[in-house]
Amino acid sequence: MRTALLAVAGICFMTGLAFASVPLYRLFCQATGLNGTTGRGIAAPGGVHRQIEIAFDANTSPKLPWRFVPEQEQETVEIGARDMAFFTATNRGAQSVTGTATYNVTPAIAGKYFTKIQCFCFTQQTLKPGETQRMPVIFYVDPKILTDPDTRDVQTITLSYTFYPVDSAKTNG
Repeated sequence: MRTALLAVAGICFMTGLAFASVPLYRLFCQATGLNGTTGRGIAAPGGVHRQIEIAFDANTSPKLPWRFVPEQEQETVEIGARDMAFFTATNRGAQSVTGTATYNVTPAIAGKYFTKIQCFCFTQQTLKPGETQRMPVIFYVDPKILTDPDTRDVQTITLSYTFYPVDSAKTNG
């Protein structure tokens, strides 16, 4: 009987761990910047009179009939200061489509220093046929990037987004 209870407890623990692994991995990536994952913040700490180049990259899944582009391909920002960039998405399809964006930063080591305050990537976006939407991202580069020996050669950070269609069967069920 004890062995059966331990086996059931083990199965319950492993099932719970399986469900918790995705959010735990996401938290780990945000805390460490693993694979270029950015952090989320509330307010920028303030500029430190040093600048860095930010490049913007936009992609869409072949299954999503959208045109998605950054309004600027690159800009110079002050490290520690709040900045804003815009992306534009247009639905070129014949019906409304909901998409969600994934993102990353390269070089990956810079991910832990790139912090988003507000981003269209935090929510799903729905566009009607022919609709164009301007989507902001508010961000800053943490001044700690200047004291990390692994990032001393980083001169440009690339923020890259890819939009994918949302599977309506998963979101409605």
